[in-house]
Amino acid sequence: MSGWSETWTWIDGTWHEGNPPMMGPRSHAAWLGSSVFDGARFFEGVMPDLDLHCQRVNDSAVALGLKPTMQVGEMMELCSDATAKFSPDKQLYIKPMYWAEADGPGVIAADPDSTRFCMCVFDAPMSGKGAANSITLSSFRRPTMECMPVNAKAGCLYPNNARAMVEAKGKGFDNAVVCDMLGNVAELTSANIFMAKAGEVHTPVPNGTFLNGITRQRVIKLLRDAGYNVHERTLGFDEFLEADEIFSTGNYNKVVPVNRIETRDLQPGPIASKARELYWEFSHA
Repeated sequence: MSGWSETWTWIDGTWHEGNPPMMGPRSHAAWLGSSVFDGARFFEGVMPDLDLHCQRVNDSAVALGLKPTMQVGEMMELCSDATAKFSPDKQLYIKPMYWAEADGPGVIAADPDSTRFCMCVFDAPMSGKGAANSITLSSFRRPTMECMPVNAKAGCLYPNNARAMVEAKGKGFDNAVVCDMLGNVAELTSANIFMAKAGEVHTPVPNGTFLNGITRQRVIKLLRDAGYNVHERTLGFDEFLEADEIFSTGNYNKVVPVNRIETRDLQPGPIASKARELYWEFSHA
């Protein structure tokens, strides 16, 4: 289909090429936002932490009141089937997804027994080794558990991050730092955030307002195993303004340094470079 990169989608036992129609106007997810997804990666012949991503989409479904219908192993087999449909040099985004088809009691709630599943895999080039991002502080905030299902990778959370991204792009930046409701740094709109100061690494402690990313957790472990002190703690935006290095971790582009925060230019530093190197070594081990 015009406008879409090469895509294969599995639903109801069949693979479809492109972007097949799956929801109608009465689908609960299309109407009231009851969808969850996850994102893994295929690149250079590897799919790091694929099992964790598949498990997380099941956990997200439960958190949103849906009923998971696929085992982790089944999803992993679908991923192997899908990647074989692409040229081996492609960098692919792997997106398992659940959504509610029907209303539950009282219309607003979804009917968990109507939960549907698809596996969508598509061509999505990653940022290269020399890539870097500029960042600015967003005026928007991350919600708390009382406001939104922040314990799930839920589609309904992303319009707020999209507002922050649009705001940042409008100011001439690549991404935005989003704070929690108390004004402490939570994450970027599309990745977790780290800073380095005096040779030590700092990152916001998961406090129930942002997703504790799988790539985030992996990079923390790899850096600690390599001898770095990594502190998960409450961080203010001013600390990032004074950092020696800033970098992000996320499934889409893995590890990417920051080269500008507000008006201050930064050079991609050795810790960000080491984090990326360690992640690539882990992925190919």
